[in-house]
Amino acid sequence: MNSAIVIRKYKPEDQSILLQIIKNNIPKYFAETEIDDYITYLDEEVQDYFVAELDDKIIAGAGINYDKDKQLAKISWDIVDTEFHKQGIGTLLLNHRLEIIANRKNIKSIIVRTSQHAYAFYEKNGFKLLERHKDYWAEGFDMYKMSYNRKLVDK
Repeated sequence: MNSAIVIRKYKPEDQSILLQIIKNNIPKYFAETEIDDYITYLDEEVQDYFVAELDDKIIAGAGINYDKDKQLAKISWDIVDTEFHKQGIGTLLLNHRLEIIANRKNIKSIIVRTSQHAYAFYEKNGFKLLERHKDYWAEGFDMYKMSYNRKLVDK
C-alpha cells in the first residue's frame, strides 16, 4: 500500500459499504445472522464508530461503546474488507481507538467480545481472555470476552 490510510468518523451514508464488507467476511469471520445485528448497531447503537479509507474507498470499520456507570469502554464491531486482511488496518484502527479511550479520564477498563477467529489478534495487542462461551454468536462462533491488560495513560 503506497497510499495513506485515513481514519474518520462514521456517517450514515457509509452503511451500505460497511454491510458489503461484513458480507465479504461471511462465513469465515462472521455468521450470516450477524448482519441484522450489525445493521441495528449502525442504526441505533453507535457511540464512536470510525471507518478507514484508502484512496477515498472505505475498507474497514471499528467502534467504541461506553458504559459510564462501570467506567468501561467496549471495542465493538471491527470489520476489515477481506482484500485488506493482514495489512495492519485492524491494528491501526485498534490503536486509534485505544488512544481515544486513553484520553477519557472516566474510563478505567476496556473489553472486547470477539470470536475464536479474531481472538489471537486481540491477544497479541495486549488483551487477556476473561471468559469463553461456545456457539454464542451463532453455531460455530464462540464468544471470547477479553480485557485490555495495559494501564490507561493518565492525562
